[in-house]
Amino acid sequence: MNGLSVIIVNWNTKEYLLGCLSSFIQRKEEYLQEVILVDNASQDGSVAEVKRLFPEVLLIENGQNLGFAKAVNQGLRIARGEYLLLLNPDTQFKNNALQRLMTFMERHPEVGIAGGQLIHEDGSKQNSIANYPSLATELFNKNLLRWLWPERFPGKGRDYPQPIEVDSVIGACMMVRREAIEQVGLLDEDYFLFLEETDWCYRMKRAGWKVYHVPHAEVYHFQGKSAERDKKRAKVEYYRSRYIFFNKHKGFLQYFILRVGLFIKLVVECLSMTSACILTGFRIRRWRNRLKIFAYLLWWHLKGCSEGMGLKPLSA
Repeated sequence: MNGLSVIIVNWNTKEYLLGCLSSFIQRKEEYLQEVILVDNASQDGSVAEVKRLFPEVLLIENGQNLGFAKAVNQGLRIARGEYLLLLNPDTQFKNNALQRLMTFMERHPEVGIAGGQLIHEDGSKQNSIANYPSLATELFNKNLLRWLWPERFPGKGRDYPQPIEVDSVIGACMMVRREAIEQVGLLDEDYFLFLEETDWCYRMKRAGWKVYHVPHAEVYHFQGKSAERDKKRAKVEYYRSRYIFFNKHKGFLQYFILRVGLFIKLVVECLSMTSACILTGFRIRRWRNRLKIFAYLLWWHLKGCSEGMGLKPLSA
């Protein structure tokens, strides 16, 4: 098999990162050419522990949090493998998942990107497939769309006995062919967090490459542990990324409709959560937390969508 470079971006996830590295480095797979860790100014001792336990890992230490796309691109620029695996630090491979992804890519040269099946710790499935953002997916309930049109909107609710071609895979574990990257380019660094992998898949497809979900390559994913540290700011980045994608790929009219539609949804959600909290005397913590997030997002929109982890204002 051709060589594989694994690229991991870390930000204060030491306990998960060490488990992630252990899940594949200790197997000493012959095709594993190198592991590149890009650390975004972690303060939890991640780098020191990696240096102590995994001295073979190539380290890039950033002085500040550059976001996912910029950090991945740093790794891609020095990687030497024929295949590049983007891997979240809060993942661990189950059984021969990594080998299965490699084998699939070797047998299907027309595939530019392949992703495995993400699973919870109890073995239940997570969504591992993403549709390209559209007005339907962003303004309506995604679960309803998957139920009404399962072929058009594939998801974890169905079992797939064989690999299937999809719009996009989730970036927690995605293997990319070097030849495809050389043709399409690196990740778009306008995205700070979220949808950068979907944008990449979109560009790959437009260039003629295929994107596949490989269900038998199962990967434990402890889901968004970095983002959980600041849920409000993470939500802001998700909104920002949707607006970037639409502005870049969908044209002004759809971009405008999305902005207006999401703002109206936020107003409705704020009003409904406010009413629910008042009626229950603000006793239900989950509802209070939801109200705080909706109010924060609404305020972010009223300020012109200018604040976020990426610290770059969005154009109207």
